[in-house]
Amino acid sequence: MNTRWLGWIRWLGVVGVGFLSGCAVGPRSDPPALSRFEYEEAQMGLPFRIVLYASSRVEADRASQAAFRRIAELNSRLSDYEDTSETTILSKSGGTGREVSVGSDLWKVLRGSEAMVRRSGGAFDPTVGPLIQIWRRARREREMPKPEVVEEARRRTGFQKVILSSSKRTVRLTTPGMRLDFGGIAKGYAADEAIATLEKLGIRSALVSGGGDMTVSEPPPGQQGWKVEIGVPRPETAASKRFVYLRHQGLATSGDLFQYFEHEGVRYSHIVNPATGIGLTHRIQVTVIARTGMEADSLSTAVSVLGIEKGLKLVERTRGASASILRLDGPNMFLRDSTGFGKHLWNEPARERGRSE
Repeated sequence: MNTRWLGWIRWLGVVGVGFLSGCAVGPRSDPPALSRFEYEEAQMGLPFRIVLYASSRVEADRASQAAFRRIAELNSRLSDYEDTSETTILSKSGGTGREVSVGSDLWKVLRGSEAMVRRSGGAFDPTVGPLIQIWRRARREREMPKPEVVEEARRRTGFQKVILSSSKRTVRLTTPGMRLDFGGIAKGYAADEAIATLEKLGIRSALVSGGGDMTVSEPPPGQQGWKVEIGVPRPETAASKRFVYLRHQGLATSGDLFQYFEHEGVRYSHIVNPATGIGLTHRIQVTVIARTGMEADSLSTAVSVLGIEKGLKLVERTRGASASILRLDGPNMFLRDSTGFGKHLWNEPARERGRSE
């Protein structure tokens, strides 16, 4: 299924994050009996890639097809582009007073969103759909939205307008014109669910990536982790590559380095600050490692909005999470890592933290 997705597409390959699973992170054991298989398919409006280890092509094909079907299923439920999706139907109920019963996937994403809204002080908020629509149009038409239009849309946002009933698994949206947009969390959840699907079919070592989001299970045979390249988006910069290794974790990269538009010399990101309704004007790229892809996805969005200092404080308060934040200021580039990020680095070159290049 080649369906347009949620609008917070973060290009993992373009910003220089990839994976080299064939490179050992530690001493190798005896040659593994399993073989490596790779698959790529358009899902959620962008390429999703699966790398897995299986005993045969037949087993690998069967498992990868099931994982891609699971991702497509989630798109049909969580996309705000699909008129018939569960998310769109829920959004249309805003202001009607109805309590809408939702399925387990949408419920999990809503609860995960609620947790990140609370932890981030609202820097992450999936109710920003009305604002996202405005800034998508601004990028497309190269025209700055009028302040009164932004303010009217902002009044239809705020997670306090989402009433969740755990006992009944129902949702009530209190305000007409609300629009849920899970672009900052759903791809991470989809990667998690694809990994879970593979594990149910006996695939223990796998990696699933889509856009800037990635989830991994057991490392490749004989290795300590999946080796992931985190590149600085300036190829002319010396020592522009760093590598991390992951196992049973999620990774997400978020930022404004590619999706933006400029107006009167000011650069506006596709990522919207829920508090102001305005696209971010600070240039930032955030890479987060967390316990799950869903948590990494939503946390990277929140940190992008908060900026370096507040963002790092949020990461430090999040169990099992770490982050690397790149800030561009004119010709200068500043790189800051959270306390726990260093333990994931592989053969990191000596450098001065936070220095400009």
